[in-house]
Order: sequence, then structure tokens, then C-alpha cells
Amino acid sequence: METNLFQNETRLFEILCHPDALRLGFDDVKKNGGTRGIDGVTIKTFHSKLKEELTQLSQELGSWSYKPKPVRRVEIDKPDGGVRLLGIPCIRDRVVQATLKRILEPILTPHFSDHSFGFIPGRNQTQAVEEAQRIIRSGKEWVVDIDLSKFFDRVNQDRLISRLSGYIDDKRILRVIGLILRSGTMKGGLVIATLEGTVQGSPLSPLLSNVVLDELDKELENRGLEFCRFADDCNLFVKTAKAAERVMAGITQFIEKKLKLVVNQKKSQVARSDKVKFLGMTIVNGHRAISIKSIKRAMDKVKTLTPRGTHTKLEETIKEINKWYRGWSSYYSMTQFPSQLKKIEAHVRRRLRSRLIDQQKSRRNLFNKLVKRGAKKSIVGGVVYSNRKRWALSLTLATSAAYPVKWFAGTLGQFIRSNAKLSHWFEVKVWIRLT
Repeated sequence: METNLFQNETRLFEILCHPDALRLGFDDVKKNGGTRGIDGVTIKTFHSKLKEELTQLSQELGSWSYKPKPVRRVEIDKPDGGVRLLGIPCIRDRVVQATLKRILEPILTPHFSDHSFGFIPGRNQTQAVEEAQRIIRSGKEWVVDIDLSKFFDRVNQDRLISRLSGYIDDKRILRVIGLILRSGTMKGGLVIATLEGTVQGSPLSPLLSNVVLDELDKELENRGLEFCRFADDCNLFVKTAKAAERVMAGITQFIEKKLKLVVNQKKSQVARSDKVKFLGMTIVNGHRAISIKSIKRAMDKVKTLTPRGTHTKLEETIKEINKWYRGWSSYYSMTQFPSQLKKIEAHVRRRLRSRLIDQQKSRRNLFNKLVKRGAKKSIVGGVVYSNRKRWALSLTLATSAAYPVKWFAGTLGQFIRSNAKLSHWFEVKVWIRLT
């Protein structure tokens, strides 16, 4: 059904209006999850009357009575300060956008640059970092790191529609996209018109962002520059500092004059590769490494997951650590310095040992506990009755002897293995390693 449905590129609007196509769009929305829009309708509620909803949506699209609702505006804190503005469309509008993405992606993707890795089927962050590594190893160690200021909020909608018209013959599809772009945002009960930008957080925005920035890719290719781009994160590579400064000036002018976007001068830089962060990674002496900032954020995350004075059960804490670390380490496993992962894992264990120490209400209790758990009295006494605080005690031989890696892999591992939601991978990857 899906193959036949999306074959006709000259009747795209009819495909968009087809209930079967909208059903596939809903499947994508359901898979991606997410919260409600301004109408309060959840995915579960929409699904409970799916046939009725899709039939109505099909009729509204076909009769041109469909009108996207304003997106619900939310703000999330950025790791390096400031806030990122996200928009949450209503479920029915997400269904339309997801269907449009299915229709347009096969048409647009073949035209995108091979140097673009973001939001393109079959391409990912690891490939982007590996390509950057390859270019740097070829001798182009100077990086022009371009940061676009509030990219999604500043996309020129007229230029975007104009670019799309070069690939899409069915102008009705362009009209629907125009309605989506101008649907507005709602915050605090007030609707704000959106005369520029594309909503970050909507199903269609990643594809539209690639359409906008493909013009930059083509310009870089015409200039014979080597680069890697993932969404609005773009690095260019040259051999000398002088060439890098020249490229920075020229490309900045193109972005601001031609694309009508803004380069963030404070965050953009010209530097050697080992000083530049790209997708959380840094190329050091030709090797992939987790960036210093990414390591620091991970350490801070571990601290957040293992707070002092908590009444949460240790097993539940491990469950939350497992949930985070599984995803984090899976992404950053592209590092060629395994010691970086070991550093985070050792930090997790130390934080947990510190918590176990804190649970003992007196020095005597702590002494008895460590001895009972197998630590030698001669070692424990000098450690426990010193002036060291819990954090310093967590790194001592006495504490490691009482709570060795085998204890984490055994006693706590039993909980991990018995909990279907947790992964045996975490036990193997984290708890059996020595500090």
C-alpha cells in the first residue's frame, strides 16, 4: 500500500489527503511520542477515535478548510546557558506534517549534499564525526566553526518556499506548507504571528532546515571547500590559519547577505581541530575524543542522578543511572579513548560509595559496616577515624574493599537482571570494571 501510495510525484496533494497516507503519518507521530498541543489532545486520545479523526482531516485538507492551530511554545535550558525555543503542534497538525515529510523526503533527499549528515535517512552523527576526522587527517587541521544564531527562528520563509518550488511541481503542497509556517505560536494564552522561522520541534522542520541550508552546502562545494554539516552545526576545514580567517569572513557574508541568517560571532571561531567541538566530539591528534564540555556535562549529570540526602532506594537510583548511561555511552562510544568512558563509570561508582558511607550515622557504625563487609580493621580504623569527609572516604582502599566491583556486579546486578526494563549490558559495561 505504502509503495503505491507515494509513487505519483505529480499528484502530491491527493496523496496528502488520502486517509491511508495520513494513517502512516500518525504511525510516525505515535512512534516519536511527545506531549499535547494547545488543544490538549494527547496521542492516546487521538488514537482512540483514529478513523474519525483521519477522515475529518482528509476532508478538511481536500476542501481547503484545514487550518493548522498555533503551536504551544515552550522553553528549555541550553547546557551552555540561555534557552532554546521549542514548538509543540497539536496531534492532528503533527499528523499532517509527518505525512508531508513522508511524501517530500524521497523527492528532496537525493538533491542534498553528501557533506550533510543531519536528518537524512542512512546518515548520522558518527558518520559526520568520522568524515571530519578523515578530512583533518588529510592535513586540513584548521577549522572554521560556524554557529548560526537562533537558526530555526530566523529562517526566511519566502526563500524557503522559493527553494521548495524548484523541486515540487504541485503548488498546493507549497500552499499547505505556507499555512503551517504561518500558523503562529501560543504562549501564556496569547497568539503570536510567525512571519519568519520554522518551528523547532515539529516533524517537518528538520527536512525544511536541510532545504534552507542546502543552499549553503552548494556554495561551499562551488568554492571547493571541504566541510561537514549536521543540521545547523557546520565545520569547514582548511590547511592554514590565514585561509581559515579568509573563509570565515567570506562565508559569514554569504550567510548573512544571501541566506538572511545570522552568524553568532561569540560562538563561531577559527581554531585547530583539537580546540573545536563538533557534535560533542573533538579530533585530537587525528583521533576521536569526547570533548571536555561533554565530559563535564556527563559528570554533572551523574551528580544530579546521585544527590546527597535522598531517600530514594539505591536500586531505583541505579535504574535512573542505567537509563541515562545506556544512551549516553552508546552515542559517545565513537571515542577512540576508552579511558574517557571509564572515567565516567568510575565516577558513578564513587558517587554511590559516597552515598553508602553517608547512610551510616556515626563513625563507629561506618567502621563496623566496612569491617563486616570484609575490609581489614587495620586499614579501616585509620581511615574512618580520620578527619576525612564522605567524598574523600569514598576513594579509599577500605571503602573499595568493602564495596568492590564484585559487589556492584553481584548484589546490585541481581536487581538489574531481575528487572526487565534494565539492561544486562549496563552490568557488563559499568559494574565489572575496576576503579
